Amino acid sequence: MPHFTIEYSSNLDGLIDMQATVEVVRKAAVETGIFPLGGIRVRAVRCEHYAIADGRPGLGFLDMVLRLGEGRDLATRQAAGEKIFDALSRHLDPVFAASKFALSFDMQINDKDTSWKRNNIHDLLSSEAK
Repeated sequence: MPHFTIEYSSNLDGLIDMQATVEVVRKAAVETGIFPLGGIRVRAVRCEHYAIADGRPGLGFLDMVLRLGEGRDLATRQAAGEKIFDALSRHLDPVFAASKFALSFDMQINDKDTSWKRNNIHDLLSSEAK
């Protein structure tokens, strides 16, 4: 159940191909080997209204949150998080070079007792693999 949500400032529209960005995150998540393929979701939400630091024009941000289910130890989560953040950070190097920009990534663990899911994508991928 790895769900990535990216929020980003609208002034990045000319600097970032957001479809390529979500694909970078998806591929990096797959490459960690710790997430079920059928559970990976990456979405991006453009923020039209925002205020950053001292309010000067041109400052931008991209904030990513990963929500995942319980069951992975800290070392595993940290290694996966570093791999994903490194891939995203490298992808965004041109943004850092062209503007003043803030990138952040946080991982949150869902409590299984208060998290409900229904998914038949796993079945599809399993049947295709056979």
